[in-house]
Amino acid sequence: MLLAFACANIKKEKAISKPNIIIILADDAGYADFGFMGIKDIKTPNLDQLSNNGVLFKQHYVSASVCSPSRAGLLTGRYQQRFGHECNLEAEQPLSFDTAQVTIAEALKQQGYKTAIFGKWHLGDYEQHHPLNNGFDTFWGFIAGGRRYFPNEKDDKPGSLNGILNNWKPDNFEGYLTDVLGDKAVNYIEQTKDEPFFMYLAFNAPHTPMDAKAEVLAQFQGKTTRPVYAAMMYSMDEAIGKVISKLKETGTYENTLIFFLSDNGGAHNNSSSVTPLKGWKGNEWEGGIRTPLIVSWPLVLKGNKTYTGMASSLDIFKTALGVAGAGKQAYAADGKDLIPYLQSNDYSANVHDTLFWRKDQMAAARIGDFKMLQLKGEQTVLYNLKEDMQEQNDLSANDTIHLNELKNQLSQWETSMKKPIWTEPAAWNTVTRMIYEDLMNNRSIRAKEPKDLKK
Repeated sequence: MLLAFACANIKKEKAISKPNIIIILADDAGYADFGFMGIKDIKTPNLDQLSNNGVLFKQHYVSASVCSPSRAGLLTGRYQQRFGHECNLEAEQPLSFDTAQVTIAEALKQQGYKTAIFGKWHLGDYEQHHPLNNGFDTFWGFIAGGRRYFPNEKDDKPGSLNGILNNWKPDNFEGYLTDVLGDKAVNYIEQTKDEPFFMYLAFNAPHTPMDAKAEVLAQFQGKTTRPVYAAMMYSMDEAIGKVISKLKETGTYENTLIFFLSDNGGAHNNSSSVTPLKGWKGNEWEGGIRTPLIVSWPLVLKGNKTYTGMASSLDIFKTALGVAGAGKQAYAADGKDLIPYLQSNDYSANVHDTLFWRKDQMAAARIGDFKMLQLKGEQTVLYNLKEDMQEQNDLSANDTIHLNELKNQLSQWETSMKKPIWTEPAAWNTVTRMIYEDLMNNRSIRAKEPKDLKK
């Protein structure tokens, strides 16, 4: 089946069959922590090559600073606040992912795609939330928000939400989970090479707990202050390299659209780096919500390009549906199709002029170069990101024009959103408020997690 559009810069007027589509998601990776971002102590040769062959977005944002709502936004293409999925998800929460939402897997199935997820789900524990009830044909991974990387009695005991499932049935694995996820993806490509597929490869690396293979860890000992994190990133990169090699072996690489990103910024507790940004996972400073995005589709897109305009993970939904041939089929998504932007000669154009974030009492808005962060009932700060990417110089006292514009736009956006159906535990909300207070005033952080409150 052929796409309805023809691309001027495709290999000479050749009609394109439906591409395979792969989303590769890292978990809590820092903005700086890839070779293609210039870091020296983290080795990611396969991702570096993918970036060289594709387009690297350096001003790309996810829709939330924590795992579960970010994934809800990614898979629906909608601000997750529209359906109340605003805060991180705790275990055994019946009111979790809104199954009335159309996931990217459900939408692509309507276009004739086989669909699979390998890895972390974190969108709900109950039967209605299971990946196979939300558009996926194949699932191998775990339901909860995290687990250890090696088999162990605690995670793999019967009934554990951290345990591995093969579709509906509990399953076992041997070795290192990051390797196994890569192998599962490779096998799926081999089995599905003759028909279009959508794969969501959702690694839990480099999320805590910090586990690395001894032989990989040995390569980084004495060469970095964070050898375990470096080894975890390297193993993830190796697994991605196997996936790319299998695509090339099966002759499907050229016509596979690949997205690579992290679900949020680096966490404070896994040795990640968000340099040169401020903040980290869990807050809406740049370090918590800005992640690199690689888009690769060799048959269509020119490689070795850097896109500097503002884009969002919400855009992946409409981009995927567009190349799958959905045309003007209506989906209530907030993202945009990236392909027209990627085929233009202006790699600095903003895909979005406005973007918004909210997590309970904390909210942020960006319009053009200006960004506002708001702690409800306490303080609001304003930054010009073009001049102050590190968010150090609060302009709110002197630039009331931009401040009021951002306040009004955020307020208007919030009128079409739902209140969060659940919030995070009280201790975490206390810590998050303290973090906002400290970051807003450029002072030392008093606490990064609830256990710090007891010190």
